[in-house]
Amino acid sequence: MHEQILSNARLVLDDEVVMGSLVIRDGRIVELDTAPSCHPAAVDCGGDYLLPGLVELHTDNMEKYFQPRPKVAWPARQAALAHDAQMAASGITTVFDAVAIGDVNKESMRHQALAEMCRAIDDIVDAGLARVDHRLHLRCEVSQAETLARFRELADLPRLGLVSLMDHTPGQRQFVSFEAYSTYYQGKYGLSDEELSAFVERQVASSARYSAEHRRAIAAECHARGLALASHDDATLEHVAESHEYGTRVAEFPTTREAAEASHRAGMAVMMGAPNVVRGGSHSGNIAAAELVAQGVLDVLSSDYYPAALLDAVFRIARMENGYALPRAVATATRLPAEAVGLADRGRLAPGLRADLIRVRLCDDHPLVERVWSAGRQVH
Repeated sequence: MHEQILSNARLVLDDEVVMGSLVIRDGRIVELDTAPSCHPAAVDCGGDYLLPGLVELHTDNMEKYFQPRPKVAWPARQAALAHDAQMAASGITTVFDAVAIGDVNKESMRHQALAEMCRAIDDIVDAGLARVDHRLHLRCEVSQAETLARFRELADLPRLGLVSLMDHTPGQRQFVSFEAYSTYYQGKYGLSDEELSAFVERQVASSARYSAEHRRAIAAECHARGLALASHDDATLEHVAESHEYGTRVAEFPTTREAAEASHRAGMAVMMGAPNVVRGGSHSGNIAAAELVAQGVLDVLSSDYYPAALLDAVFRIARMENGYALPRAVATATRLPAEAVGLADRGRLAPGLRADLIRVRLCDDHPLVERVWSAGRQVH
């Protein structure tokens, strides 16, 4: 039996923050108390916050380690371990590693790297090297010809827990603005104006041919397997109605207030990017997360492309004039994402749950990760 006692901490509970102590035994929280512990082996947290470990549903951060530069492949185990270490250092104790199926760029290394990334995560977990709990999120670009076949190849992977349906075709959803689309893809792929025009023409034609068919088929197969489904970049009431019809649990990054409010009313967990909160707006010119906080319809935060943004965004939301109280802000990155994908054993400080914990100290209102525990084991 392995026991740890953390004392003199600000425990962030479901509805309040209390000074107290917490006991961990064999990877689980077994006791909470609103008084400091007198046990001589208790760790004095010095009044720091003690939060549940963060639950990240959508991050494509792993790809950056496997392909640090265009056409540069990194050794798989080293890449997976570096990604895992960054998750732990960011306070993320459960991560749904997002990997993309169906790339709009036919020269991308994503297709070749996808299976390797999945194997590398299995490798570090099976070898006991992973610091945090890794799950898999398949991001399915429904507008691409190969997407459905590739989904079926991967749909029964044991770590798979979330599937999102994406369509990055210009003129809709994330890229209603052609200027924003041009800036993003010309910058990403170095396309000339003529190359961009041909690129756009191919994407529009491919979306018209495949998107509806693939969206419908993948949604049906997710339900048959009990996999949680997410929409992506819904912009209109029609998009939301379609997502609701397919039984979607998570509305990832709705691009308009109208779509976000409708998704929330329909019972979908509205996810917004933590970088949107930290930067004060969307890099694509879409709805600002702060506006959805003010309306009370932001349910889940994701670090998206910047892992350290997740904890920072939680505390920023708690400081906003029309923001959330700290327990509700914390829930957007802990309890609510866990509930959205059916994980009932984490995301809260409560007896019987996994001891996934973060000790956080504020420095000039910025949250610093002091310690991280994953299933009771200190990993940072």
